[in-house]
Amino acid sequence: MIKVNNLVKTFGAKRAVNGVSFTVEKGEVLGFLGPNGAGKSTTMRMITGFIPPTEGTVTINGHDIVNDPIAAKKLIGYLPENAPAYTDMTVYSFLKFAAELRGFTGDSARKAIHKVVEMCFLESVLHQSVDTLSKGYRHRTCFAQSIIHDPPVLILDEPTDGLDPNQKHEVRGLIKRMGETKAIVFSTHILEEVEAACSRAIIIDRGQIVANGTPAELKARSEMAGAVTVRVHGVPGSQASSVLGQASLARRAAVVKEESGWALLRVYPRDAAAKNGELARQVAELLTGQHWAFDELHTEEGRLDEVFRSITMPDTAPEAAPAKA
Repeated sequence: MIKVNNLVKTFGAKRAVNGVSFTVEKGEVLGFLGPNGAGKSTTMRMITGFIPPTEGTVTINGHDIVNDPIAAKKLIGYLPENAPAYTDMTVYSFLKFAAELRGFTGDSARKAIHKVVEMCFLESVLHQSVDTLSKGYRHRTCFAQSIIHDPPVLILDEPTDGLDPNQKHEVRGLIKRMGETKAIVFSTHILEEVEAACSRAIIIDRGQIVANGTPAELKARSEMAGAVTVRVHGVPGSQASSVLGQASLARRAAVVKEESGWALLRVYPRDAAAKNGELARQVAELLTGQHWAFDELHTEEGRLDEVFRSITMPDTAPEAAPAKA
């Protein structure tokens, strides 16, 4: 549904987007991640035809966004950042205006408006003017206009910005449900949204894609992925870490926390092959062999925030100890 090929955007001497390529199929929800200034919003503006690319192409279901813009844009619903809207209109009149722009009139327009008002929970503010709305309701109103024509492609720039926790949950659920039948790209700074709503995620940094995969694949790149956490009693943390670090599948062991009578340790896997649960078995065998008491042992999942930082801020990534010979 969406095909982005070698997309470049320059502003004077600044290269804001530098050779970005990816595809999004029907039934996919693609999370678009990156630090501020990475090129996310610029890329999304080029995908929707809001600004032209300096180089490269974007096609929407086979229609080039530059050479065949009307056919391409008919297929797109777009929520820009900061949720722009006409503030002197009521929510209803704004949605009616958006429906008419999309070719709806009369009864079909009323049905389209009713549907998105229900989906976006706008009943209580339907006849308020947009300038009296909270930031959250204004954002939901703009989200409603983006889906009023039931487009097969959705481009959403920070769709949960300004929403309270309950509203964020509702919108994430709505995106995930719509993603079953549409191709969706949405940018976010909230990493938990990727796990909650996305089937795949891209991390962009300095205008280039630096990671592309499912949430599970990205989490597997985390140093925490497959690490074994264990709480040992009656043994100094330094002694326990020295012994547990000798496991053949371990890269290193570290004391996470130590108090009188117990120590919490984490044993990091040597390689990807060690992340399948075998490291936990080795750790348990070492503990049993030493006759040490322990009351907690579990394998950690990877963490997206750690992966995000290690990719976009490599200088802050934990220094890896050298693997044992």
